[in-house]
Amino acid sequence: MNQFLRSLSATQQVGLLFVLVFGALTACSAVVFAMSLRNERRLGDLDLAARDLVYFRSLLKSTWLIVGVFWLGWSLGRTATIVLFAVVAFFAMREFTTLSPTRRGDHRSLVLAFFVILPVQFWLVAKGYTGLFSVFVPVYVFAALPVVSALAGDPVRFLERNAKLQWGIMVCVYGLSHVPALLLLEFRGWDLTRNAFLLFFLVMTAQIGLVAQYLTTRQLLSKRLLAAPAPGISQSFSWRGWAAGVLVAAILGALFAGITPFKPGQAFAMAGIACATASLGRLVMKALERDRGATAWGKGVRSVTGGTGVLSRVDGLCFAAPVFYHSVRWYFNI
Repeated sequence: MNQFLRSLSATQQVGLLFVLVFGALTACSAVVFAMSLRNERRLGDLDLAARDLVYFRSLLKSTWLIVGVFWLGWSLGRTATIVLFAVVAFFAMREFTTLSPTRRGDHRSLVLAFFVILPVQFWLVAKGYTGLFSVFVPVYVFAALPVVSALAGDPVRFLERNAKLQWGIMVCVYGLSHVPALLLLEFRGWDLTRNAFLLFFLVMTAQIGLVAQYLTTRQLLSKRLLAAPAPGISQSFSWRGWAAGVLVAAILGALFAGITPFKPGQAFAMAGIACATASLGRLVMKALERDRGATAWGKGVRSVTGGTGVLSRVDGLCFAAPVFYHSVRWYFNI
């Protein structure tokens, strides 16, 4: 399969992936819709099967969104992709701050985060300043934000307020900025215009791994073969399920190595890294939701903020993208 994919042109690869991915998503959506029609229970009395439907409906929405973004990026070009992810980061950051109450002393920092830090970070990506965009947030922003907050003269819960804002910027802005940054990586003997497949590779392996993890964990829980290690945070996470998801994602990555500059063994490792970090990242974001007294479950599987639900769709990607990006850069010495 690897040689077959490499023998295709970029246009043929896109066409094949379009048919496979959207065909699979359409089939899965139809099955979930048909199953949901048979479930007449209210969301307040969800049993295990009904919860599974709710989860898969949410996961399908996430996959549709991210895959749709990939195809928009492919068709519109690199600059449009960067702008598109900047918009996604803006709405994700908005939802994160909605969960974290602020004081008047935070207003300057919030304006700085949304209208200076976010556009500058994605501008650095667009200009290809690889070294600077990698350290801009964790070094310069982390040093500047507390100064801006201190100048506001409000010491009440100063550390907590700044930590929340810095965490939100790190996840929503810094994490997501690494997704379009994949378009800028230059591999030897590899056409730069094909880098959009790296974005697709990251999303595909992470999402499929999450599905495999959930199915494995639910199967084991239903047979009472294990107990969830963090039931107060997530019932869909277990170490066995996590390992199964990583393995499935890694095998899938090796099969689709032909659309990437990776060899099958390299694709196996990179896909495993993407899925492992996406899964653990989603667990962390669920912990943050619980800390804020919110839940991802609700009518229509809306986001925890009651908004568009962008953050709940890309939470795993926020963690997987920077780890995947820097792992690729380190291994290939880019």
